[in-house]
Amino acid sequence: MAIIRRTIEHRWLASSASAAIVVGVFSKVTVPTTLQTRDGEMILRYSALGDIDTILQLLADDAISALRGDTARPEDRPAYEKAFHAIATTPANALLVVEAPSGDVVATMQLTAIPGMARRGSHRLQVEAVRVAASQRSSGIGGAMMRWVIDTAAPTLGASLIQLTSDEARTDAHRFYTKLGFEASHIGFKYAVDLHRETPAQ
Repeated sequence: MAIIRRTIEHRWLASSASAAIVVGVFSKVTVPTTLQTRDGEMILRYSALGDIDTILQLLADDAISALRGDTARPEDRPAYEKAFHAIATTPANALLVVEAPSGDVVATMQLTAIPGMARRGSHRLQVEAVRVAASQRSSGIGGAMMRWVIDTAAPTLGASLIQLTSDEARTDAHRFYTKLGFEASHIGFKYAVDLHRETPAQ
């Protein structure tokens, strides 16, 4: 698991940037907005509850995600709805989708603004679950999404570092992020917690 980062140089937009990053952080970012792709203009917007089924299909359409259990099973929908509401009600999170001219949702990603003490109190922008519909993966949507993150979202939020993790098997994705200027600077570690295991008595 590689951790990929890109450092962003910009001026702080306001003296209260550190407070804004925590409270209503994404209200500063202008969305919806237009993305330019090879197939024309598309709209990047915040997701709505009605987008869940399409987002689940985008996750299931990815072989690695499917192996992790994201198979869009109807019985799993309550868990995804719970996750959607958790993201929507956490000020430092944003779940976004890309809408084609047809009105179809063809891509998604999640952003999380993270204030930190390291790097002289730098703020980071975490990018998660970037997915593009299989039929659209050569249309430049992913690149347009990430350029918006780099050129607009991160500077507006006062985030001097954009970071993401990418599964070791995603070699095409690694090349994609490298071309955008990201560096595979760290090795990532994950630990799977068994939430159904009984907690030892104290």
